[in-house]
This record gives sequence, C-alpha cells and structure tokens, in this order.
Amino acid sequence: MIKKTFYLFFIISLFLIIIFSGCAGGPVSAQEYYSIGMAYFELGKYEEAEKWLSRARLSDRTLVASTYNLGRLAFERERYEEAAKYFESILKKDPDNVLALKAAAYSRIKTTEIEIAEKHYYRLLDIVPESADDGYNHALVLYTLERYSAAEEVLLKYPVALQENKDTMLLFARCQAALKKLEAIDRFADWLSVNSDAKVRYEYAQTLEYHELYARALEEYRLAHTGIADTSVNPKKSDVRFAIAKVLLTADGENAEGAAELEKAVLEGFDNIPSVEGLLAIKGVSTSNKNSIQNTINAMRMSAAEKEKQEQERLAAETVSESVENEQN
Repeated sequence: MIKKTFYLFFIISLFLIIIFSGCAGGPVSAQEYYSIGMAYFELGKYEEAEKWLSRARLSDRTLVASTYNLGRLAFERERYEEAAKYFESILKKDPDNVLALKAAAYSRIKTTEIEIAEKHYYRLLDIVPESADDGYNHALVLYTLERYSAAEEVLLKYPVALQENKDTMLLFARCQAALKKLEAIDRFADWLSVNSDAKVRYEYAQTLEYHELYARALEEYRLAHTGIADTSVNPKKSDVRFAIAKVLLTADGENAEGAAELEKAVLEGFDNIPSVEGLLAIKGVSTSNKNSIQNTINAMRMSAAEKEKQEQERLAAETVSESVENEQN
C-alpha cells in the first residue's frame, strides 16, 4: 500500500512538472515520459504505461530502456510474439545486450519457436558463460528439441549446479535417461534422495526397467502408483499399473500376478489395446498368462466397440435434434 501511494504521488508530481514546464514554454523531456510510464508499470496500469513508454521511445536517449520495458509489458500481458519483437529490435542494434537476449530467448520459448530461443541462448552463453541459470535454460531448450547429447554437454559445464540445483539435477537425469545411459539411474536416485515426486519416480522406474533391473523397477513403480493422484494425466495411475504388470510378466512369465495386475490396470482406465497386445510377445510368458492377456484384450475391444456405438448414437441424436430445431425456426 505504501509503495502504491508513493508511485501515485510520484505520477502526480511529474504531471505537475510537465504542466508547469508547458506553461513556461519548456519542452517535456523523454526521461519524464519514461518515468511516468515506469510508475504506471509498477502500479500494474499497463495501458497507461504503454502509452507513456511509447512516447519515451521516440527519443534516442530513452529508446532502449523504453523498448525493453514495452517488451516486459507485452510479456506480462501474455503477448509473447510482440514481446519477442521488442527485445529482438534491441538486439539488431546491440547484439550483446544480455538483458534483451535473456528476455528474447524466454519469449521465444513462450511462442514455441524453440530453435530461435536456442540461437539466443548460444549467443548469451558466449557472453556470460558462467551463468548457470542461463545454461540450464539453454539445456532445457536443447532437451525440448530432443538434442539430448548437446543438452548434456551444456549441463556438464556447471558442476556446482549439478550438485546443488534440483532443477539442473533432474534435467541432467532426464537427458541421460533419454540417451539410455546407465548413469541416469544414479542421477534419479540422487534427486529422489532429497526430493519427492511420483512422476519423477515413475521415470526412474522406467530407466531401471530399461536396464533390466526388474526388482528395483517394480519397487519404484509401486511407490509411484501409491503417490500418483487419481486425477493425474501424465502419467495416469492406470499407466503405472500397466507398467507394473509388464515388469512382472517380463521378470517371471509363469507367475499369474502380472496378468492380475493387468486386469487392475484396465479397471483403472488403461485402454491402450496395442500396448496390451505387445505383452503377448514377451518371451517366457506362460500359456495360462497368454490366455488371460488375450481375454483382457477381447474385453477391451468389446468395451471400445460399445463406447464407439454410444458415441455414434449420441452424434445421431444431436443431428436429429439440430434438424428439428432448424425446422422449427
């Protein structure tokens, strides 16, 4: 409240200065326009801030600062393309402007133009190679582009962050998992020793399963299943239950527990029929378990067909309803 009162007082004072300057025949300075614009920015009055900063931008003296803050305004209002253009207009004249590079890169992430963001981060890290935060963001962009080796290489430049920053640690684990490296197991384990997240535990279990450490994978899948909320989407609770079934069938195809877990997964909502069909190809699965899996597949197909029928009936009913409504009109 005190801060808001200060900025209101500041704006009023500047308005009075401008009025008296005008009466005295003196020109209003671009710096005064800029100061009013920034005061409105601090108050959250974005339209007013934009108006005054746009005036200040007409002067060379306040051009860069005004352009940068107009970009911030656009970003705050979720106009990310506009924000990026403001920041990149600064870079055309000053390619080494660190603040503009950071802002432009982050804006391009928001516009999903990841390759442009990557170029900005490359330039940024040439200028300030010691910046671990910017290194993380650059690696995250590379990871999004599925350039996992390049992302890992960037992260390795920041050994302190890899030991102390949980986001950097997790991204490094994910990069190594994507590269199918055994070291990813230790990275995930280190992260989970001081953090708790069921989704990350699920990823950890997937890595263990890939490297055929089935007992540990099963343990982690069960913990993940317990921790994941019923409303979770990625992964769904049923996805984790299916993973449990798959590991059990892979580790011991004679044991009926895997087929039982599969039935539970379907009851929880697992509906990926091709994935279930893939279980039939696992070596060592007993005839009894294969029959059970096939019965589950048949039930899933029947359920899918019934849902399709109901959807077609619903669409037909809507079409009839729309036709009657159009005739009445």
